Amino acid sequence: MNFLNVDIPVKNVPELDKGFVPLGLFFKNYQKGAAKPLCIAVERSGGQIGTYETKIYGTPEMEQADAYYVDRLVKFLLWSWGGFKVSICGDDNVAAAIRAAYSEGGSRAFDKGFMEQVYETEFIVESLPYDKKPEAVQRAESIGRHLDGGRIGFDAGGSDRKVSAVLDGEPIYSEEVVWFPKTISNPDYHFEGIMAALSTAAAKILEKGGHVDAIGVSSAGVYIDNKCMVASLFLKVGKDEFDKKVKNIYTRAAEQLSSQLGYHIPVVVANDGDVSALAGAMGLGENGIMGIAMGTSEAVGYVDTEGNICGWLNELAFAPVDGQPDAMEDEWSGDIGCGVKYFSQDGVIKLAPRAGIELTGASPAEKLKEVQALMAADDARAKAVYESIGVYLGHTLGLYAMFYDIRHVQMMGRVMSGKGGDIIMETASRVMDEEYPDVAFRPEAPDEKTRRVGQSAAAASLPELK
Repeated sequence: MNFLNVDIPVKNVPELDKGFVPLGLFFKNYQKGAAKPLCIAVERSGGQIGTYETKIYGTPEMEQADAYYVDRLVKFLLWSWGGFKVSICGDDNVAAAIRAAYSEGGSRAFDKGFMEQVYETEFIVESLPYDKKPEAVQRAESIGRHLDGGRIGFDAGGSDRKVSAVLDGEPIYSEEVVWFPKTISNPDYHFEGIMAALSTAAAKILEKGGHVDAIGVSSAGVYIDNKCMVASLFLKVGKDEFDKKVKNIYTRAAEQLSSQLGYHIPVVVANDGDVSALAGAMGLGENGIMGIAMGTSEAVGYVDTEGNICGWLNELAFAPVDGQPDAMEDEWSGDIGCGVKYFSQDGVIKLAPRAGIELTGASPAEKLKEVQALMAADDARAKAVYESIGVYLGHTLGLYAMFYDIRHVQMMGRVMSGKGGDIIMETASRVMDEEYPDVAFRPEAPDEKTRRVGQSAAAASLPELK
């Protein structure tokens, strides 16, 4: 395969998506002839700066490849690390192209606006000489694993909410309640649901003679200092109501429970992807864990090799994985080739018609169930869908390994359930054996201990008691 004057030897191509261009293999093979040093620095909150060292060609014949390579690299770094300032160090022309993309009306205007909303500051792209590149500043912090006292763990999902009451590390109560946060515009609905869950768990702790010492929350979205900056859970809530009632929704809930019980209860809120990775780390007793949940979207979390979270976004649903020019567009961001259309129910729904499956369900969840039912009956068309997703995954885990120090990847979510999930992991492992033999890990399912820890129980371990 030749892509933008870069020869990419690909052994494994998805049966149902022959045009797929694995971005990891493009990055790897592009680098073989590049000689001009370039550093990309991304600054985020707290003065933290991530730096990525690479090389470009800087020649007229490779101008298009250079621009594409840096565009995709900046996009990946932003959705992995998060940030409001990008410094392109070593090439003014490339910097100008990135600045134009991340401007009002530019091709990455959505990304610019998203990062401005998260960090509440203007998004900037600057050009610097290579020898003036910023120094990296990272402050990872320990997350969870605190088991002492009476704890409430709350897990806010898009279709159900879970809560656990935990006493000295032992779950004494768990419940799962269906709710509809993504379709409700009144934030009081969300707050009342959260309070109902917290109150139920608190009552169970008190019944056992315990004391409610802490609340830990696992929630989809971006959270900084326990504040909700952006979250699809509150998709229908207007901006004014969001700022007034959603941004501090979990701290308000903790304050209300504190008021009811007559003493202060600390709360810690973390992204659900990071908490899923924490649950995996607690179950395995190891670190360097990436958790990937394939459901409504692609949710990713990461616990580093020291057992810490890095304060990164890890919103890899919106990071690019496919270079083909006619890749499917994500309706939200307007970009193409991003993970959400490959590692979610959208990926299944995209591929099913190509396999000859006519879907009749009204909702995406119903369409996924149709394919899962066919797979349970060993339908060859459904198998082709899951094998193609497995090829996507194998190549993409090779890409992720370029940016994360990974020892284990745990695959979760409704797309991974049943026979289809087994096929995805088997296919991905084979692709990695053949295309990325230097990458040590292979995708795995959570073991029984990890499942017992559970997301809401892991969330309960987030706060450290002072």
